Amino acid sequence: MGRIPGSMKKRTWIREGDIVIAVPWDFQDSKADVIWKYTRPQVDWLERKGYLKG
Repeated sequence: MGRIPGSMKKRTWIREGDIVIAVPWDFQDSKADVIWKYTRPQVDWLERKGYLKG
């Protein structure tokens, strides 16, 4: 389960299947903060460079 912080919450929609960077909470490992959502061109680039397998 992830939480979207304040400034990102107002301008970002996150759906199932989106590629994000999440940082786990120090005091509760089952939850995290979402700090970045990749766009489709960024995901394509990551797949071409071998960082993601899709």
